[in-house]
Amino acid sequence: MTTAPPAHDDVLVLDYLASLWAAAGDLPPETRDELMNTVAGYIAMRRDLADDPSRVLGRLGPPDQLVAAVRRSGAPTHLRLPAGSVPAPDAPGGSERVAVALLTGGAIALPLVGQTAGLMIATASPHWTPLQKVTAWLLATGPVAGALLVLLVLVGVSLFTGLGFLVVYAAACTGSIAAGLTLHAATRP
Repeated sequence: MTTAPPAHDDVLVLDYLASLWAAAGDLPPETRDELMNTVAGYIAMRRDLADDPSRVLGRLGPPDQLVAAVRRSGAPTHLRLPAGSVPAPDAPGGSERVAVALLTGGAIALPLVGQTAGLMIATASPHWTPLQKVTAWLLATGPVAGALLVLLVLVGVSLFTGLGFLVVYAAACTGSIAAGLTLHAATRP
């Protein structure tokens, strides 16, 4: 899929979350999911207040130190969000909600970055079956491949024209939203 490269700010946040995920690899899955949801919520809430995500990430501290604090005593106090803003660790669907949100809203707001993050969270989630995960991947990536094929082979429109970019963007958004809605439907009891 060819879209605009992610902004530097988005790359900083995704790199931080990837480092946090790797550092938290030995935590129980529920604890790791709660930590990831809490940190993602913290970043989203604070990011609206600060133009520079590096300031927000600096307040969080290095991922390995954050994970060490969680091992000692649970979520550090500077990360605790107001009651109800993050699901309880035993509540089903915390990371699933994040995956669906990234696939639907992230497809429009952060093309490629939101979709990739949503698909990665969905893939790691124990909530969905392998078939549901494969369906989400196909729905998110299939329309883009189809749009590229139509543009390049059948129509002859260059991908680097405004029309080519618009068609690929629309296909990426449509497929990702379809994937998110499909997974959302599977999370309902």
